[in-house]
Amino acid sequence: MTRRPLSRHPASSTSAHTDSAHNDGDQSQAVTAYLLQHPDFLLHHPELLAQLLVPHGAGGAVSLIEHQVAVLREQLGKERGRLNHLMARAHDYEQLSARLHELTVQLITAPDRERACAALEASLREQFNAEAVAIKLFPVDPEQRAEDPLVQSFVDFIDRDRALCGPLAPKQAEPLFGADAETIQSAALVPIRGTEQTGVLAIGSSDPKRFAPDMGTELLERLGAIAGAKLTDLAHRAG
Repeated sequence: MTRRPLSRHPASSTSAHTDSAHNDGDQSQAVTAYLLQHPDFLLHHPELLAQLLVPHGAGGAVSLIEHQVAVLREQLGKERGRLNHLMARAHDYEQLSARLHELTVQLITAPDRERACAALEASLREQFNAEAVAIKLFPVDPEQRAEDPLVQSFVDFIDRDRALCGPLAPKQAEPLFGADAETIQSAALVPIRGTEQTGVLAIGSSDPKRFAPDMGTELLERLGAIAGAKLTDLAHRAG
């Protein structure tokens, strides 16, 4: 009896093709991962470059090398932009720190509350370019606070630890800045805490972007702490 040759089943052929494609994909991923882990591989094996197919600018196409250079230049430009931004912020911070130091010295030498507040306001206008400055002090006693209408306008702010920046509601701007309230588009409210009095230091600007809700407030809070310490010192002297 003559044996007939075994014929391949179509399903077996399809399965073999799928397995081959799957293996090729795994190998491609493995090679990619290895090259990423060893980016200097071709530097140590330059002979392989002669056997690789690397397209290079044919028919208006951009070569892989040119594309890589373009990507690296774009990344370098972004990093330079970030560095310049950080350097500018550092320079501004250094200038503000120096001004805060000068203001601290002026407050230390102020003999009374009136002259301390006057020195604080003058420094903010002259050195910090503030368009409007208001210093409002409130009693610490809760009963006295309840009788003060200005306190009620800032009842949610008085006991804050952090400064607050952004647009100011008309009911808050008017008691702070008076006739200038209509021109104030943004403000920084800095809490002041003393043993005998608390309060708010308000710095206003006609620029709606000057004091944004997401801006850093560290220096402002330092300023509030210095003002609060001066109030406490003056209260102890008076006592």
